[in-house]
Amino acid sequence: MEIVIEQGQSKKRKNGHGYDYGDEDGVVGFSLEDQLNQDLLEKVLSWLPTSDFYSLRSVCKRWNSVADSASFRLACEQVPFRDPWFFMVDSHLDQSIVFDTSKSNWKHLKNKHPRLGKQATKVTDDSSNNSNDFIPVAASGGLVCFRSTGSGAFLVSNPVTGASQELPALPTNAQNQNIHAIAMNSSSKHSYRLVLVSGELPNLSVSVYESGKDCWEEEIKLKSQKAAGKAAEGGEEDDSTDAVGGGGDEVLYFLSKTGDVVATNMQRSPSKQYSSVIAVKDGQEIIYFLSSSGTVVACNLAAKTFFEYPRMLPVCYEYSIDVVECRGEMLVVVLSEFLETASLRVWRFSEEEKEEKDRSWRQIAVMPPHMSHELYGKKADINCVGSGDEKLMICVNSSKVSRYLMCDLGANDWTELPKCVVDGKPKEFMSAFSFEPRIEACV
Repeated sequence: MEIVIEQGQSKKRKNGHGYDYGDEDGVVGFSLEDQLNQDLLEKVLSWLPTSDFYSLRSVCKRWNSVADSASFRLACEQVPFRDPWFFMVDSHLDQSIVFDTSKSNWKHLKNKHPRLGKQATKVTDDSSNNSNDFIPVAASGGLVCFRSTGSGAFLVSNPVTGASQELPALPTNAQNQNIHAIAMNSSSKHSYRLVLVSGELPNLSVSVYESGKDCWEEEIKLKSQKAAGKAAEGGEEDDSTDAVGGGGDEVLYFLSKTGDVVATNMQRSPSKQYSSVIAVKDGQEIIYFLSSSGTVVACNLAAKTFFEYPRMLPVCYEYSIDVVECRGEMLVVVLSEFLETASLRVWRFSEEEKEEKDRSWRQIAVMPPHMSHELYGKKADINCVGSGDEKLMICVNSSKVSRYLMCDLGANDWTELPKCVVDGKPKEFMSAFSFEPRIEACV
């Protein structure tokens, strides 16, 4: 890059080193890139948005080589926060498109389709191959976790750089259990935890993978919070369905207003089958997920207990629900229909109330009626993800509608994202995963 201060028109003179010292007419110039030492250059470039950095790599060989520098990655670690990208998932599980919130536009990733095999650190770019073995199931920090649809193996990838690593196999006793939730938590820039909740209510267990140790920890058996509390008071511990307070996970059937037979068990898209989030409360990690009947279950990893929240809507209602983490707390998004219209609302549970009878679900945001009414009768499913601050992305999908919305919880502002057009056709996505585009994120 050249910075030139001109005081008149004249030819510039250069010495043998390529610097412009000016001439008799007062033209002064110098090469900024040559004046910066390597450390300072890397610090400047580290603060660029990730998409801008990759665009500017073609400026010169020196800038292009910065991406592979260990000191540049250390400089990137000093940047406390990067505007999130949303990793989009379509019906063909084509993991190649992200929404960049800093630029408010769609981007096509070159690194896609992780595969299972010996070369786990490589990512193929063959979009013509439809045998997608991995689907995304969780994300945290600058990483996205994938699970093999065939073997059940896990792989963690940095979508920006394409680097990936296959995780060790689950312990034998955990491999045959039904998985309810898969969540990821980046405890630091160099390590992460993958948390799995398995079993059947009320017999739940947790398996945790620690990247720092590169192994799965010993399985944790969970007890219901109510049963454990009763035992602590001197009563007999009871982990029966009645004791856990959730009413069980049995499937009920009812007739909708249109005469359709509706089951109360949750039907999720493959990539959101294990939809769950992790939040830290009072220094304790809590993983939240949706049971098959649509209730929210919280698992306290430190206390080794779980708790099932009160149902939000009657079991005979038709609605779509998802759980998200935003502002460090668990929130629930619900799309429902009532009185010939549809509503999309965000709720939080008032756990700060001292008396249990005063704790309930309370609405904190609602989509404007003129926007939500368009969803009436569409039988749409919602898949949502929080970006860590005040914003949520909501994917609304059915055979009749496909919309992508951003909700600013602080301002209760709802914005519909533009269509993503590929080869002249709008792309339709089922869900999204939020991650920070960090070049330095290690797998």
